[in-house]
Amino acid sequence: MRLLSIAALQTSPVARDPAATLRLLGERVAGVRGVAPSVQLVMFPELHLPGLPPPLELHGNVRDLAVEVPGSLTAELGAIARAHGIWLVPGSVYERGEAGRVHNTCLVFSPAGELVARYRKVFPWQPHEASTPGDAFVTFDIPEVGRIGLSICYDGSFPETCRQLAWMGAEVVLQPSLTTTSDRAQEIVMARANAIFNQIYVVSLNAGSPAGIGRSVIVDPEGLVRLQAGGGEELLTDVLDLDAVTRVREFGTAGVSRIWDQAKRSLKPPFP
Repeated sequence: MRLLSIAALQTSPVARDPAATLRLLGERVAGVRGVAPSVQLVMFPELHLPGLPPPLELHGNVRDLAVEVPGSLTAELGAIARAHGIWLVPGSVYERGEAGRVHNTCLVFSPAGELVARYRKVFPWQPHEASTPGDAFVTFDIPEVGRIGLSICYDGSFPETCRQLAWMGAEVVLQPSLTTTSDRAQEIVMARANAIFNQIYVVSLNAGSPAGIGRSVIVDPEGLVRLQAGGGEELLTDVLDLDAVTRVREFGTAGVSRIWDQAKRSLKPPFP
């Protein structure tokens, strides 16, 4: 069996204090390890580490919060991952890019503390989000488990995102989010739809109050919601059976609809 034990923290940062947020992240990872000693992957919401203020307050200039990747922050995050022997997805950060650009970038660290993936959000929430779009989708491999794809919040509103990640071999899509608006219900529908269309797991992790409105979900390859959080701070733990992706694709959603098999035969994916 190919099992992935995950912990998704629906939480808030220390507003306006990235350093304190980073310290708290380390403490929370240690706490998760105490609650779920076998956890393999721990993830946090979108733009958690910049320590953004509550949604009705101005965030200021994102360039003031941007960091170098790799840099001192990634070194500290790698040390946390290494100390606890986990795959760490600390949400996303504002990354200082080329020619003065700022990207909304999701980071992934291996249990050895290495920065193994960096994904720049392809579909920022325009016109409200000032970050520059990325130009590539990203996956990473967990040995003996499977391939994981990265998506950030509004990316989920574009079906091309999960479809491309699935073409690239992803069986799970991690989607750190920061939703403060009243369309979270629609986002949950899209998370379920993306899971159904591609017969994959989708982990849509939102920030909890006061940073976001919560309602994070973990959706299985048939589009069924395995877990759904409330609005406040909450820890979602689950063990994903990636062989279920193989089963659903072979026998079909609800045992009848072999969506992925037909998509591969008729849509000519750009990846093997």
